[in-house]
Amino acid sequence: MKPDNKGSNGRKQPKKTLVDHVYHEIQNRILYNIWGTGYQALEQELCEELGVSRTPVREALIRLQRDGLVNVVPRHGMRVLPISATDIQQIYQILTSLESLAVELAAARELSARDYKSLDTALKAMKIAQDASDLKAWAQADEDFHYHLVALSANRILIELVDSFWGRAQRARLTMLSIRNNPINSTQDHAKIVDAIRRGDSARARELIEGHRKRGASDLTELMEKHLNILQLS
Repeated sequence: MKPDNKGSNGRKQPKKTLVDHVYHEIQNRILYNIWGTGYQALEQELCEELGVSRTPVREALIRLQRDGLVNVVPRHGMRVLPISATDIQQIYQILTSLESLAVELAAARELSARDYKSLDTALKAMKIAQDASDLKAWAQADEDFHYHLVALSANRILIELVDSFWGRAQRARLTMLSIRNNPINSTQDHAKIVDAIRRGDSARARELIEGHRKRGASDLTELMEKHLNILQLS
């Protein structure tokens, strides 16, 4: 993909190597639960599905194992690892700290109308999806909002760190998407965060994102525990 190209979310994407391509193809199948917990595949099967040789597949699997998404067994391919309530809590602890710093930095900057446009567009999309009870569309708009929010920190290393943990959190969110309630409170949280940033109130913006993320982790943990209880009783 060329540097000027944009992804499905309208984001500019850096030039990708073949390993990057394979990594993201497998990652998306896991994050969006196309390949659920326990799914197994041999290297050769992955090569045939993705139309590539074994070398990029092996390198991509090493990265995915480092991400905690798969377990790689030499000469036997990979197995998708489960995600637990403890995983969610630990991921969100880190994500909360990183995003809190990001919004604090964003609120301290002199942002332009163009900067706010990306946040306002995501907020509008969330409200439309919420009113339509379209949780999938809401989740996409929510992802866009947080991406642009962190990007406004203008701290490249921080943005990369958040991105590395966002995929893990997204997997849990999408797994529980079909059984969660309409995210009215979450949408309201986003609007309040933007308002605090507009006012340059970095302390309030940080307080709001921390509360938002902590509630999100708590809700996801509760949903996962209920889901596991249902499976055990069925």
